[in-house]
Amino acid sequence: MSSGKVVLGLLAGVAAGALAGILFAPAKGKKTRKRILRKGEDYVDALKDKFDELLEVVSEKVEKVKEEVSDFADKVKEDVTDFAEKKMSKSQAAEKN
Repeated sequence: MSSGKVVLGLLAGVAAGALAGILFAPAKGKKTRKRILRKGEDYVDALKDKFDELLEVVSEKVEKVKEEVSDFADKVKEDVTDFAEKKMSKSQAAEKN
C-alpha cells in the first residue's frame, strides 16, 4: 500500500472521528453546526496551505530542471559548433594540399 493512501486514510479517519465526536457531544444543534463548520474551515485552510507548499516545491523543481536543460542545450550547441569548425578547418587544409 502506498504511503499516500495511508495518509489519506488516516486523514479521513481523523475527520470522521472528529465529526462523530462533535455530533454525539451533548450540545444544541446550532452550536454543533457551528463547530462542524469551523472544523471544516480549519481542514480546508490546512489543505490549502499544504497544496500551496506542494505547488511551491514543484515550481522550484521545474525551474531547476528548466535551467539544467538550458545549460545542457548550450553545452551541446557549443560542442556541435566546435566540431563543425574543426571539420571545416580540416576540410580547408585538405583542399590546400
